[in-house]
Amino acid sequence: MVQVEAHRQLMETAIAREEVAHRAALAGDVEASRAAFRAAAAIYRASWEQASPTSFGRLVGMLKAAVLAGDAAEEAAYVEQTLADAEATSPTAAYAQAIAALVLGEDRRARKWAGLMRGPSPAFDRTATAITALADHDGPGYRAALEEIVGDFAVREAHLTGVPIADTALMLEALATPRGLRAGIEDPLMPRLDPIRDGPPPELAPASPVDPTTPDEES
Repeated sequence: MVQVEAHRQLMETAIAREEVAHRAALAGDVEASRAAFRAAAAIYRASWEQASPTSFGRLVGMLKAAVLAGDAAEEAAYVEQTLADAEATSPTAAYAQAIAALVLGEDRRARKWAGLMRGPSPAFDRTATAITALADHDGPGYRAALEEIVGDFAVREAHLTGVPIADTALMLEALATPRGLRAGIEDPLMPRLDPIRDGPPPELAPASPVDPTTPDEES
């Protein structure tokens, strides 16, 4: 019981740090936002390590926060190593692995995992479509998918942190930028977290708040 309560408390703390990051981002304080995202990523990882082995939403939260903090290479490698032999093929596990693959420049693997994300909800399907477009370097397809994601966030009545912000779309834009695919959608839910740096990809590694007990459904 103590262990269960510990991992739940850690998850709630991670979500609280994300709230700080979201509010800072919307206020234009990029430095404070990134620091809070970095803290959230570390706490999500700690929560995952104390939770049940199927709590894959914690890994998605960790990766999303790390990407928005500006560097998710360590977290992506952690996910790949942790899930390598776990036979984790649920849509949420596939989501975590798809993000990790994009971070590490493994587009073929990202495409594979995006295919396994589909089914549980339209939100997962939209995100899978965007990830596939990034893996295929399909700019128009990516932009269309991103517009649908932002549109969905705009009509949501509740957000995980209680802050109306399209954090999934922001994460995808951070992953699109080094590929030269940034859509640059202007929307109040899409604060800028860094300058535009579209261009050739850098050298890539080789191949009202919702219930915080159910983060796996948030995409």
